[in-house]
Parts: sequence; C-alpha cells; structure tokens
Amino acid sequence: MSRYLELAPGVHYWPERLDAAEQAGLLAEISACLAVAPLYRPVMPGSGVPMSVEMSNFGPLGWVTDQANGYRYEPRHPTTGEAWPDIPPSLLRLWAETSAYPGPPEACLVNFYRDKARMGLHRDADEQATDAPVLSVSLGDTAVFRFGGLTRRGSKASLKLNSGDVLLFGGPARMMFHGVDRILAGSSNLIPGGGRINLTLRRVTVPPK
Repeated sequence: MSRYLELAPGVHYWPERLDAAEQAGLLAEISACLAVAPLYRPVMPGSGVPMSVEMSNFGPLGWVTDQANGYRYEPRHPTTGEAWPDIPPSLLRLWAETSAYPGPPEACLVNFYRDKARMGLHRDADEQATDAPVLSVSLGDTAVFRFGGLTRRGSKASLKLNSGDVLLFGGPARMMFHGVDRILAGSSNLIPGGGRINLTLRRVTVPPK
C-alpha cells in the first residue's frame, strides 16, 4: 500500500494508492458498468438547475436528486429504470482494506467532471449509517478539493487530488463540508478526451447485528 497521511482527525489520505495499471483496470471496470447505467445530468431540488457534473451509481442503492423529491437513495437508474450494476470487485477490496467497517458499501456514486465542472460545499448526510466512513477514489484530471469544518463557514483546507489518490473520511470528520473548486484540465491522460471521475463509496443503511 502507498504511503498514508492523516490530514486531520478522521481524514485519511493515500496519495497514488492505485498505480497506473490499477487505474487503467479500474477505468475499464467502470466503463463496462456505465454501459449498463449511463451517465446523466441530475438537477437540484426545488430550482431544477442542472448540476455541472454528470452522475451514475453502482451497487444496490444509488444516490439521486431531482426537482420534486430532492436528495435520496434509489435502487434504480432514474433515466433507464434499470437496477444499478454491481460495485466493481476492486472497489470492494479497497473498501475492505481501508475502511475497517463491518459491512460492505451499498452505493458507489460516480461523478464525472469535465473541465468546467465544480461541486459546491456540501455534507454527505443522506445515509443512516453515519458511523461508516466515506471512501473517495480519483481517476483522471487533478481536482482541487476543499474540505474541513462541520459548518459551511468553518475553516477549510485545500488538497490536489490526483489520479489514483484515495481519500477516506469518517469519525469526527464524517459530517465535514467538502467540495471541488476546480479541475486542472489536461493534468492526466487516463480518460480519453480528458476529465475526472470520482468514485464515492458509502454505506447507506446500518448493518444488522
């Protein structure tokens, strides 16, 4: 495993956790899943404004949002109506190796950032299992990631997340605000045509005892 850093209490970072071959292999797995559950552009609750990222999901549950019903988890793709494909085995192994959580992830949110896409400050707060960490895997172009603080106005730090980097936050940082300020276009040649894929693995429900 690559070197490990604790950036703040509950925020764990593995730069270059995936080498070039592992990144290419994971991208192939993701591409096969996206052939079944294609990327789509969701809209914000209430306003109906389209988000700048394109999304999909893998696993028994997928995070979705729309104008009428807001943020939530659903078992089916909102456009195709089909069940989400399984989470790739390599991501399940990564969760087991890094999370120390007694249950597998139930959702893998796929965010695809083109060069102008952003993600405003937010918390991952739609899950019942808030004792489970959130695991993030970056592929493709570098993102300037902002994180920290349990309030929107709290102090924040910035980190460049490069292709192959893995970040996990839980415990005292589970409800931290975080977002993506910008994408450094052309910083990676992994994804044909450019862009960044972020994979966010989450446990949604509390595991049975």
